[in-house]
Amino acid sequence: MRIFARVAQLRSFTKAAEQMQLPRPSVSGAIQYLETHLRVRLLQRTTRRVALTPEGAAYHERCMQVLADIDDAEALFADVAAGPRGVVRVDLPERLALHVVIPALPAFFARYPDIRVVLSATDRMIDLIEEGVDCAVRVGNLGDTTLVARRIGEFEQLNCASRGYIEKHGLPRTPADLADHLAVGFFSSRSGRDLDWEYEEHGELKTLAMRSAVSVNSAHAYIGCCLAGLGLMQGPIGKGEAPLLESGELVEVLKDWKAPPLPVSVVFPHGRHLAPRVRIFVDWIAQLIAATTPARKRTRQTAK
Repeated sequence: MRIFARVAQLRSFTKAAEQMQLPRPSVSGAIQYLETHLRVRLLQRTTRRVALTPEGAAYHERCMQVLADIDDAEALFADVAAGPRGVVRVDLPERLALHVVIPALPAFFARYPDIRVVLSATDRMIDLIEEGVDCAVRVGNLGDTTLVARRIGEFEQLNCASRGYIEKHGLPRTPADLADHLAVGFFSSRSGRDLDWEYEEHGELKTLAMRSAVSVNSAHAYIGCCLAGLGLMQGPIGKGEAPLLESGELVEVLKDWKAPPLPVSVVFPHGRHLAPRVRIFVDWIAQLIAATTPARKRTRQTAK
C-alpha cells in the first residue's frame, strides 16, 4: 500500500523506486500483486505517464487513511526513548537553507538522531505532490490554494545597490528617480515575468515596472548581479548578506520607501496526513525561522 501510494503521488514507477530506495522491478511487482489481489486495475500505464484509474483513485484515498492510522498507532505505542524516526522531505529557498536552516541542523539531529532529512534548496515553486515533498517553506504571498499554510514569520525587505553602481549611476533619493535607473530583474517561475518594484508611500502600496539589463530566478544570482553593478535590488537581507552591508559592498538606498515585509509560511499538501516526524520538523523549523525574524516596528516616513 505504501508503494502504491508513492507511485500514485509521483505518477512514476521510477521516481517512486528512487525515493523509496527500492529496485524498480520490486515496485512494479508490488503494484501487480496488489492489482491481482484486488482483481482490479489501479493504475493506467502509458509510455509517458502513469495515471490512477477511477478504482485506483478511490483505493488511493482509503490507502492514505489506513496508512495515516498505522503511523498514528505506531507513534502512540512506540518506545518513548527511541523517539521519532524516518525520512522528512523538505523544500527550502536557497538562501534560507544555506544561512539559517543548514547551520541549525546539527542541533536538530542531536535531538532527533533517527530522523533523516532530504533537503532540496531552490527558488523555483515546485509541485509538492509531484516531487514527493512533505513540506516546504515559501516566502511571499501564497497563490496556491491547494496547499495548507502555516504562517511562521516575515522578512523585512531592503532596497540595495552596489558601491560601484552608485558611483556610475548616482544615488536614487526618491521613487521619482527610479525612472533613470536600472534594476536587476527577478522573474517569477510561475508567470515568467519580472516582479514589479514595490514601495510604500503614505501607507499605500505602489508598484513600478523598472528597466533591467538582466533578469534571474535565483536569489544568489540576484545578489550577484547587484554586486556586479548591474542594477538595484529589492528583497530580504538575511544573515548571509548582512556582512555585505557592513563592509559597504552593498548600500541601502531609498530607506523611506521600502516594500512591505514578505510573509514566511510552511506549506504542505491539503488532506495529506502529517506523520509525527514531519510534524516535529515543521514545529522545529517554525521556531527556528520565528527566532530569526523578530517582529519589527516599522515607521513610515513621508518624502522630504
